[in-house]
Amino acid sequence: GLWESVRAGQQQVLLSPYLAASCAFLTHLALCAPFLVLDALGGVCQRVHSWRIAAGAGPPPSLWRWYECFWRVLFKYATAVLPATALFQLLRSPSLPELAPSCWRLSVEVVACFLLFDTFFFIWHYCMHRVPWLYRAVHQMHHQNQVPFALAAQDASSAELLSLLLLALGSAWMLGCHPLSEALFHILNSWLAVEDHCGYDLPWALHRILPCMGGAPFHQTHHKKQSNNFAPYFTHWDHLFGTYRAPHTYIRKRHDRTIVK
Repeated sequence: GLWESVRAGQQQVLLSPYLAASCAFLTHLALCAPFLVLDALGGVCQRVHSWRIAAGAGPPPSLWRWYECFWRVLFKYATAVLPATALFQLLRSPSLPELAPSCWRLSVEVVACFLLFDTFFFIWHYCMHRVPWLYRAVHQMHHQNQVPFALAAQDASSAELLSLLLLALGSAWMLGCHPLSEALFHILNSWLAVEDHCGYDLPWALHRILPCMGGAPFHQTHHKKQSNNFAPYFTHWDHLFGTYRAPHTYIRKRHDRTIVK
């Protein structure tokens, strides 16, 4: 019933070529909002500060860094990502099926999208680090944040932002996903990207529940070392190719001492 009502009333919006990039940007901002609050509290609340992965590496990013990052990401979306993905969607010619997917189909398609996207991302990310000109031209901008924060998940060059969004769209297209499955995949994909870059090892983080996922400590190790942990979410490809590096766990102690396990 929900799918039928959305399909009947919002069909023109759902088929808009501008929907994918617009939703990606707005969803990213919405999911970053809780971490903006955490970063604001991190300078005054010891409990919040103790959750930071780099607890001994200085204060959380300032509001000015958030502000600068916001305008960089907005500019790249407006000038490159939006027109390019609109063209991709027009060529793709999406359609809206009459029936909603079953819960089983929805779950299988979302999981399959994540596994396929994780594979594509690992290959592309590995190539960007191993090919010097590709790193300089496409990926180096993303590593300007050695200690990342939530909004910096999309603080990258226009080429990299566009390539990752096309990988996500292409993964769903190759699997023939139902639009509802694809929408859920994109929302969860945005959340995991934000969580990976948030800089916090939160007690309720997904990687604490699912051991197969790396989470923020795993990805922050990549930003520190840049030669390991290339997969975005899962760890199996890095284990298979010998690029896995166990993340450091920072524990805040009394008298501002930090020990590393």
